[in-house]
Amino acid sequence: MEAVAGAANEGTIEAIEALFAQLSREPDLDAPELQAHDSADTLLLRTAAAELNELGDGELVVIGDRHGALTLGAASLFGVSGIRTHQDPLLGERALARNAEHLGLADSYTNHLLDERLLEGARVVLMQLPRGLDALDEIADAIARYAAPGVRVFAGGRVKHMTRAMNEVLGRSFTEVQAGLGWRKARVLTANGARALETAPFPRWASDPDLNFELAAFGATFGGPTLDHGSRLLLATLAKDRPQARRIVDLGCGNGVLAVATALANPGAEVMATDQSSAAVAATSLTATRAGVEDRIAVHRADGTEAIPDGWADLILLNPPFHSGSTVHTGVAHRLIRSCARALAPGGELRIVFNSSLGYRPLVERTIGPTQQLARDRTFTVLAAQQWE
Repeated sequence: MEAVAGAANEGTIEAIEALFAQLSREPDLDAPELQAHDSADTLLLRTAAAELNELGDGELVVIGDRHGALTLGAASLFGVSGIRTHQDPLLGERALARNAEHLGLADSYTNHLLDERLLEGARVVLMQLPRGLDALDEIADAIARYAAPGVRVFAGGRVKHMTRAMNEVLGRSFTEVQAGLGWRKARVLTANGARALETAPFPRWASDPDLNFELAAFGATFGGPTLDHGSRLLLATLAKDRPQARRIVDLGCGNGVLAVATALANPGAEVMATDQSSAAVAATSLTATRAGVEDRIAVHRADGTEAIPDGWADLILLNPPFHSGSTVHTGVAHRLIRSCARALAPGGELRIVFNSSLGYRPLVERTIGPTQQLARDRTFTVLAAQQWE
């Protein structure tokens, strides 16, 4: 076993792994190749062990805890109480809640947005490094801006997903950033010396020549404040062939580009935008407000179509993700496609754009109904599928 600075003994590893073995990903996507923890969770708890043992009530914040490994590890193994957590995905929150209930630790933590209430007075922050540098930038700035002056940050991840740019991003908000030794293909960055920027870096705004409104984004908003290529192709098909729809859903709304574009193009329509990401919901709300259509777009943080009544939608627009965390996995998109059948009205339409290599058409045809290809380029395909009457 490689040496790890600040690590506890092997007995601690066994205790951590025994706890982690009891964790589930439910209700998040589950598959044999996915698990509710990884070696970065273990390494984070080992590296921060001395600090965790000295914390008082309410002095620990956990950010990006995928399914509860860090929060419940700190509570169960180190006796930390009053833990505050922030998880951008709703399914991560729900998995943490289920695991906490199973372990009898439901009262050990509270959920928060990425804001002052999350971080005020925090002496230690444990975090799983996010995939995107923008998300890391926003988190680092929030910690430096709101946490206790001497806050110590432990940020861990799998080495294959880490880059030197992460050190540089952390270095904008902290005077000292150190990389620990690798262990089981994981590594922890430690940051000290908080220094908040004069102006918070998010939300960010941008325009696009194909849009008549501006887009907002927070650090974890998919695609940032841009019109991604898939959504651009889907919108081009709507400009040529606009379905007669009174009730429209943007499923997985991201920065809100599809919801706002369709609201502007269909002044008499009701629009619902849903996403399980708190950053997406916040960005969509801002985009809609600046475009002047906030009164016609209902924005929900929800899992799939759960916020949509049965048979409500005349048109569902879907540009599905193809990742579960940092793992490429089509299961997320398959789940979203299947959920559309319940939410669509008889004769309603699912219009979906996806990476052509993923080949979703057979599933769309089986699940929804008759399907036609509306557009295809070197990367993406747009399909329109009509719900069986």
